[in-house]
Amino acid sequence: MKRALPISSLPRDLRVEDAVELACAADVTFIEERLRQGISVLARCDKELSLYLYLALRGRLRRGGGPVGGAARGRGKAPKIVLIDGRPRGDVEDNRSNLGRMLGQLTEAIRGSVERTIIVLLHLDVLTTTHTSLTMEAREAIPLLYENPEAVLLGFCDPSFPLPKVIEGVFAVRREIVGIERDVLAKVVTQREAKAIDSDAFDPYALYKYVSGLNPVRLRRLLGDLGLRREALPGRSQAGPVYRELRRQTVAEDFELPNVDLERDIGGYGDVKQRLREELLDLLARREELGSEGEIQVLENLLPRGVIFHGPPGTGKTYFAKAMATAMDATVIIVSGPELKSKWVGESEENLRRVFRRARKAAPSVIVFDEIDAFAHARGTYEGSGVEHSMVNQLLTEMDGFRGSETVFVVGTTNFLESLDGALLRPGRFEFLIEIPAPNADDRREIVDIYDRKLGLGLTPALREHLVRRTDGLADRARGLPFTGDHIYAVCRALKRQALRTGKAEFVSADIDRALVRKSRAAVILSAAEERVVAFHEAGHALLASLVEGATPPERISIAADMEGALGYVLRAARARPYAITAADMRADICVGLGGFCSERMIFGEVSIGAHTDLQQANRIARAMVEEYGMAEGTGVRVVLDEGRHGEPVSEARRAVIDREIAAILGAERERAEALLREHRPLLTALAETLLERKVLERADLRGVLGASDTSEESSDG
Repeated sequence: MKRALPISSLPRDLRVEDAVELACAADVTFIEERLRQGISVLARCDKELSLYLYLALRGRLRRGGGPVGGAARGRGKAPKIVLIDGRPRGDVEDNRSNLGRMLGQLTEAIRGSVERTIIVLLHLDVLTTTHTSLTMEAREAIPLLYENPEAVLLGFCDPSFPLPKVIEGVFAVRREIVGIERDVLAKVVTQREAKAIDSDAFDPYALYKYVSGLNPVRLRRLLGDLGLRREALPGRSQAGPVYRELRRQTVAEDFELPNVDLERDIGGYGDVKQRLREELLDLLARREELGSEGEIQVLENLLPRGVIFHGPPGTGKTYFAKAMATAMDATVIIVSGPELKSKWVGESEENLRRVFRRARKAAPSVIVFDEIDAFAHARGTYEGSGVEHSMVNQLLTEMDGFRGSETVFVVGTTNFLESLDGALLRPGRFEFLIEIPAPNADDRREIVDIYDRKLGLGLTPALREHLVRRTDGLADRARGLPFTGDHIYAVCRALKRQALRTGKAEFVSADIDRALVRKSRAAVILSAAEERVVAFHEAGHALLASLVEGATPPERISIAADMEGALGYVLRAARARPYAITAADMRADICVGLGGFCSERMIFGEVSIGAHTDLQQANRIARAMVEEYGMAEGTGVRVVLDEGRHGEPVSEARRAVIDREIAAILGAERERAEALLREHRPLLTALAETLLERKVLERADLRGVLGASDTSEESSDG
């Protein structure tokens, strides 16, 4: 079958009733057959659709006749239908409320003659429940509904209304009606409406993308407005503006229509962008170009339904999801994992169902489950209420229930991929697991360029490069959190605020350093003696970083207290090969890390508490060499395993060997650090004195003092 249809094949005019009959034919047939068999049916559909569905069913039942409740006699006679809608009957004055009248009508129908009678509850949800509890009328209706097991009931309930389980239990069969099928669309669009899109032919596939989740009543209202537009001129399509208007009209509450360009608004991460384009976005674009139904269905079966973005906080996982939605012309709803959970039985699963129903109505759409690990922890690793496993099953059920033609995509974001339930990670569910790591130097460079352009900062190449170097390594050492694009954005916004405040758009590196200090604290004022200790401490690190083979050279040294939690620091160049670090490289890092400690002891005869973090890091590296990487002669390739909750038991004898090896590594590197500092003491003193005078030394200044060569364009905290 060809994709485009001649406009002459479409109906000239169409009533809403006829559109419902055509679009919901399968649903009406399903309900009609069950009612004729005497089976009570609960129809979940939008409130605006329920009346039209009832009218369609009533017409069929009256025309077709047939038994109800298994009665064979009078097979040709149409069943009696009693509508419970709360409207006054005849001219009798009735001062009861609408709910009161509905309850009275229900009582009369249930306790009266129900043979060959279908009782229709058009507003079952309104009668029986609110969003928080049962109504007073519901408390009386519940025993009524169970009173006569021979009664055949047809109830209508809006899916957004939670129906109590005790009410649902009355109905043997449930039918949920969401959206329309794609092959029906050409039957419910008129020629005049199609000509408002294109004068030559009608493409139901292009239109379906924006209306797949609408019920036929809502669809006809939107298309009726479309029919008032001017017809497209021959050879000139109006599809673009028409679809944009439809997109705005179908955006549901709490949904966002994002405008994030994958290339223009996201810097770096070329490999992530390439995979998204190849695996999803290019396929969706290809679908729009295919000309036959068969080719489109084959491609739709290949499209993934979900992806999980994982990585440290602040790396742009949600931003990537918005960029995907923009490329798909889709809406986005961001759902917090913890907010879905409820203490009430079944409510968490209903929250999930509600999210997916709304997403289908607003299709094309992207559902983003932020912190998906909040309810999708691996079995056996989470001490919770048990509802989490039911939520995972419900999530997978919803994803499996999509029609292939619907453009609804699911994104999960997490900082802890290893904690997710294995059922989610199987191929076919969340098809791809894409890491969004902390940005490397090239990524940060592109991110800086984007925000520089967007905010109109006019940063010089030297300042942009300084910001790239300063945002290498860890932003929060205590929690091990790296610098991300969020930190760069915060710095650029701070610079823009400074420019607006001062009226000057000229910046220096100190402005960037100051913007990176996010915690408000009292100014640290050092005495001359304290400042001298800090200067020699940092000079010890910097000197060894330039002397030790295998260490990355210093890029910047400061005692200006312009980094959070540090009186001074040394920035060092990034490793050229960060994925093949050897034992010699790790020993070099230990030696440089002990430089401040050894420098203080050599110059002042004692050490300050400022060496605390350095000693911790040196011990961690040495322990990792012995326990994790098999880099010690005494232990060989035997390492300490940490599998499961409790790890591997280690004997006292083996622990003693491990401790000796760690001590040997630390002792050897301390001796090397002390020997180098003694040998180059004049250089150490010159560096410290220059630092005391100037407070901050950049790469060129360090070359002048140390004679170091410029070996790298990247940087990291020392």
